[in-house]
Amino acid sequence: MLFNSFEFLIFFPIVFIAYWLLNNRLKQQNVLLLISSYVFYAWWDWRFLSLIIISSFIDFKAGSQIFKSETPQSKKMWLMVSLVANLGMLSVFKYYNFFAESFSDLMQVFGWQPNDLTLNIILPVGISFYTFQTLSYTIDIYRKEFEPTKDIISFFTYIAFFPQLVAGPIERASNLLPQIEKPRVFKKPWFNEGLIQILVGLFRKIVIADTIGAYVDLVYGDIELYNSTTILLATFLYAFQIYYDFSGYSDIAIGTAKLLGFKFHQNFNIPYFSKSLTEFWRKWHMSLSYWLRDYLYISLGGNRKGIVITYRNLLLTMLLGGLWHGSSWNFIIWGAIHGIVLSIEKFLKSKGYLDKVKSIGFLGYPITFCVVLVSWVFFRAQDLHSASLAISKIFQFNLGAPYIGDINVMASSIFVLAIGIIFDLYLFNKKINLEEFGSKFTGVKLAVIAAVIITLINLFYSSSNNFIYFQF
Repeated sequence: MLFNSFEFLIFFPIVFIAYWLLNNRLKQQNVLLLISSYVFYAWWDWRFLSLIIISSFIDFKAGSQIFKSETPQSKKMWLMVSLVANLGMLSVFKYYNFFAESFSDLMQVFGWQPNDLTLNIILPVGISFYTFQTLSYTIDIYRKEFEPTKDIISFFTYIAFFPQLVAGPIERASNLLPQIEKPRVFKKPWFNEGLIQILVGLFRKIVIADTIGAYVDLVYGDIELYNSTTILLATFLYAFQIYYDFSGYSDIAIGTAKLLGFKFHQNFNIPYFSKSLTEFWRKWHMSLSYWLRDYLYISLGGNRKGIVITYRNLLLTMLLGGLWHGSSWNFIIWGAIHGIVLSIEKFLKSKGYLDKVKSIGFLGYPITFCVVLVSWVFFRAQDLHSASLAISKIFQFNLGAPYIGDINVMASSIFVLAIGIIFDLYLFNKKINLEEFGSKFTGVKLAVIAAVIITLINLFYSSSNNFIYFQF
């Protein structure tokens, strides 16, 4: 079920009304949330509910056993049960075919033609997100940073909570689980904030991302047909398509949760207004960025074992972060670009070079954006050949008039993108968090804003456009 679908427009009001009619009955509310979350997920494919349920059972038990274990060996064994079970399922469904194909390609280099090793398997929606979410629970218990819950319904609800089940944000148990276990009360300011954030998210997705995505899909559908200018324009537009698509999803998820009395952490904070790639990753997909930092980078040693090991850890973290996004060499290269540039920034900072250029620090904005833009080529291209061709064409500087196509479509793309950027600039300059934006409006202003946004959404709506991050 998609947030931008007619089905969700029916589903959520029913859940919302039933949920608040059960006010002051916590267990019944949580049971309703759990059943609703399973219905939400099963709308895509009910068979894969078994994976979520199995993962939930394993980690509920593993978390309890880690906490009760009296020896380090026992704690480590139960942690390994959680890691192997969850990463094992993720590896089979998401990465088996990629590694099988890569192995076959390598063997062909040496003249051996192996049989087809791939399997006919489907990637379950959201498996990357809920796997990371449930692993954070057992790892935090192992590190003695969190105590396990005794309420299995609350835990299962934490894993499957529908607003963030299929594409995040990746919520930590330390934030979300205590909210599930304690009574919630309806708060009108939260309702206003959540409603505005949902509408902004739908606007970002339907009006901005889907509109400019039509041009991006056309150009990246056949790179060979277009010149440097056209590919650059498509890549520039893709940078905003993926931002408004995914930040839009996060807005809807955060706003939906707030309407139900839950507060998620912020997931995007206007990332393209960043002076460095390090700052970019503090603002882009923040729940993933902090997860990679806390559970991968720090586990590898972080910056505690010397500068060379720090560079290695940065590179490995971003390589694995790239692989998390997709089973393709494109994503690995995307991660490598970010890892290398992050390491360069850390080197320059350690030598004090960055302090010497503070007077021209504004140059960090375009430099960072250009680095991100180049990396997006690998993220968007259909395969490594298409990405290589796009990069080679861009740097041939075969400049000319860009392909425009339907002038009305292009004009609409520029218009809606301008609205999005102006709104982001307003938030940036005023230092306003979108999560609190709705609290600034009276009921009348809220109704007017909602009416305008809903009108625009209806004008641009297309039910055929999935969220980009569903594929990850």
